[in-house]
Amino acid sequence: MAAKRYELNETQWAKISPLLPGKAGDPGRSAADNRLFVNGCLWVLRSGAHWCDLPERYGKWKTVHRRFSRWCHAGVWERVFAALSADRDNQYLMIDSTIVRAHQQAASGKGGPKIRRWGAPEAD
Repeated sequence: MAAKRYELNETQWAKISPLLPGKAGDPGRSAADNRLFVNGCLWVLRSGAHWCDLPERYGKWKTVHRRFSRWCHAGVWERVFAALSADRDNQYLMIDSTIVRAHQQAASGKGGPKIRRWGAPEAD
């Protein structure tokens, strides 16, 4: 199966699948759809679309978003990022200005924090 746009290929999936909850050895329900779920999250995050615009092939957007939030609170994504960044050959892990998005109003805000005479930020 060829990977679609924004989806993980076999090599990428093999690197992160052991780090995700819901494996056969984990207590509770096993997650047969971890790959589909992760690909859905990547679709939203890489495309910049709203969760409600998630294509139906990934499941109900609200369910995917709820699971994404649970994984955030449980530290799953942090564990995945830590493992990927520890890999010395991490050609797949880079951040540059082409993938960092800012809200449209981020460019027109009023200056930064007010600085007092000795360089400490002013309390509000």
